[in-house]
Amino acid sequence: MFFTPGTHKDHGLPYSPFKAIVAPRPIGWISTVSKEGIPNLAPYSFFNAMSELPPMVGFSSSPGSNGEPKDSLINIQDTGEFVVNIVSKDQINAMSDTSADLSHKTSEFDFAGLTPEPSELVAAPRVKGAPCQLECKLWDILPMPEMAEGLSNKWVMGKVIGIHIQDEVIVDGKVDVMKYNPAARLGYMDYATVDHVFEIERPKTSG
Repeated sequence: MFFTPGTHKDHGLPYSPFKAIVAPRPIGWISTVSKEGIPNLAPYSFFNAMSELPPMVGFSSSPGSNGEPKDSLINIQDTGEFVVNIVSKDQINAMSDTSADLSHKTSEFDFAGLTPEPSELVAAPRVKGAPCQLECKLWDILPMPEMAEGLSNKWVMGKVIGIHIQDEVIVDGKVDVMKYNPAARLGYMDYATVDHVFEIERPKTSG
């Protein structure tokens, strides 16, 4: 089967398969705080690490249902800060709850029954219980190609300036992924968790 983006329904596919093809994807559980001091928390599945040195992360923020920027993007633009909270298996349902379309004055922490924790270097709070958290300073926001007249996603890039790791997930000096079982987004309404880990050695070269 071959088709061009946006024509999937013409080929018998009622839902776009793109997100199911590029999968699994880590979930960026982005916490921010508004100028008025209201914490915000939202999951973004178009998210990933971009660089190790310096450590950089990025996520794509699409317009809200009303065509306006989402609260996460507004808060990051206003404050220049955010936190990436890694979603563990135990917090999948709470993560899903924070995707609700709430008013700018309502905190997703309260809505999902989560506890905000103070960060060390940024004003945005962290999610208590998240196994790893990355405190970030905004690096840049890039507009992406238009998806509709006047509307486009924004690619938000942040430089990681602080890293939190729960002590119990560190084994022999390494972060043990099986200890906290991070959640990943698949296509449609599907998610996955890590249940099998294996190593592959890089090929040895000479010369």
